[in-house]
Formats: sequence, C-alpha cells, structure tokens
Amino acid sequence: MSHNPALEAHEHTEHAEHAAHEHDPFVSRIAITVAILAVLAAVSGSLETVEGGRALASTSEAVLQQDEATDTWNEYEAESLKKHLYGIAAAGGGAQSAKFGANSKKYSDAQDALKEKAQDKEKERDKLLAESGRHEDRHHWLTGSATLFEIGIAMSTVAIITKRHWLWMAAMAFGAVGLVLLGAGYAM
Repeated sequence: MSHNPALEAHEHTEHAEHAAHEHDPFVSRIAITVAILAVLAAVSGSLETVEGGRALASTSEAVLQQDEATDTWNEYEAESLKKHLYGIAAAGGGAQSAKFGANSKKYSDAQDALKEKAQDKEKERDKLLAESGRHEDRHHWLTGSATLFEIGIAMSTVAIITKRHWLWMAAMAFGAVGLVLLGAGYAM
C-alpha cells in the first residue's frame, strides 16, 4: 500500500476514467467501483494513520505520567525515611524531643499528600493507556479495511481485463466487508 493514500486514490480514479472511455457498460460500472473503492481506501488509510498517531501520543503521555508517579513515590519514600529518623530521635528523649516529634509529624503529613498525588498520576497513566489501546484497536480495524479496499481494487482491475462478472462481484464484496470494518473501527 502506498504511503500517500490521497495520491493513490487519484491514480486509481484516473485508471478508472481511462477504462470508462471504452464505452462498455460493464467496464464503466467497474471503473466507478474502482473509483469508489479508491476513495474508501484513501479514507481508511488516512484514518489509520491518524489513529496510529493518537495511540502513540497517548502512550507517550502515559509514560510521562508514570515517570511523574515514580518521582512522587521516590519523594514519598524519602519523606518516610525522614519521618522515621525524626521519630527515632524523638523516642530517644532529650531537649529536642518535642521538635523531633513535630518534624516526624510534618513528614508524615507530607507523605499523605505525596501518596495521593502519586496515585492520581497512576490513575491518569491507566486512563491514557486505555485510550491508547482504543486507538490501537481502531488502527488495526482500519488497516484491515484499507487492505480489503485495495484487494477489491485489484480484483476489479482483473475483472476489467478478463471481463469476468464474478470477479467484479467479489471485488464489491471485499469493498462491503471493508466498509463493515471501517464502521466497526469507530463503533467500539
């Protein structure tokens, strides 16, 4: 499949127009079928590219959210160490025991906020990964759709050359299944 679906659709349309000049009604119908399938292949191919990009973007954002969550959990652990050190110092008694106890409480409170922040980042990561999965699923459905349209175009071309009606019918069936896949990709 070409990397430029719009150009490929244009080329198929030109071939179909050339075939239509033969003034054979059968060839003209197939030429119209080729043009329709080419446009559908271009649409599917373009949407496939968009969905692949969206999947990649969502995955990248999820990685960033995970990095931020990891950083926050590391900060949480550092606060935990400080809390425990001050707790041990406070338990040892002495003149600064109350100050050490207050510091231990301060770090304990900081941990609660950090834990919530880290969990929020993980929830956002999970949401983005689910979104990426939906885009990836659509990408796969659209790949199948574009492939079926291309097969239909190829079969239509062979039908023009061989004048076989059954090949044209098969090409239209491939196109119909391609339409179903195109619709299924966005129905989920």
